[in-house]
Amino acid sequence: MRSVVVTGAGSGIGLSTTELLIDAGWHVIAADRDSAALERLQERHGNQETSLTTVALHITDEKAIADLAEKCRNLSAPLEALVNSAGIGSNVRFADTTADQFRRIYDINVVGAFALSQALAPILRENGGGSIVHIASVSGITGNLGRSAYGASKGALITLTKIMAVELADDLIRVNAIAPGPIETPMVKENHTAVTREEWHRTVPMRRYGQPEEIASAIAFLVDGRQSSYVTGQILAVDGGFTAAGLMA
Repeated sequence: MRSVVVTGAGSGIGLSTTELLIDAGWHVIAADRDSAALERLQERHGNQETSLTTVALHITDEKAIADLAEKCRNLSAPLEALVNSAGIGSNVRFADTTADQFRRIYDINVVGAFALSQALAPILRENGGGSIVHIASVSGITGNLGRSAYGASKGALITLTKIMAVELADDLIRVNAIAPGPIETPMVKENHTAVTREEWHRTVPMRRYGQPEEIASAIAFLVDGRQSSYVTGQILAVDGGFTAAGLMA
């Protein structure tokens, strides 16, 4: 059995990824700041003790990250992958975004992923290599309205992905990112208005939102070295064709 850390595991993409990887035979260390969500996850998979460990973690807490890294050094199933799914978003125009809002989003979406990756990369190296997958966004690729802070953070994460892939290649650690389009997650349901949804349906060639399970499937491919052993430094847009589209009518 192999182990993988998944952050943001209590809901949305992180939850779907956790459950898919458990079904695929991984031991998942599910980390989230929402203890109640972790309890619900544990209840659903309580009969699979060898497949799930839950850890309360706020991605900006460097002491908690260090504690998690220490836990990962002593796993019976060696750590082979990290999925950085924890993140927050906002739908605020540039002129209305405060510096504090910008810093908070950047701290969670970029610095958190950086710090956890830096803490776990030595363990992956000691275990013979592995895979790191960041959850970016199409908002880090295109200039989506109202995404100045969120889009900038995801753009930074995309660049970080490429740099990490180059620097960690000698350690046999592959680093990739998924750039989801509009996905039916709790964060999206909170931030997308009816007008926003209409606009996504107009600009996504497949004319629908994706499901968290569709992102999880792409993550499962990237963390599995038997399937993606020569894939690193890539940004995989799982977006219903959004980033490929030009004129739609």
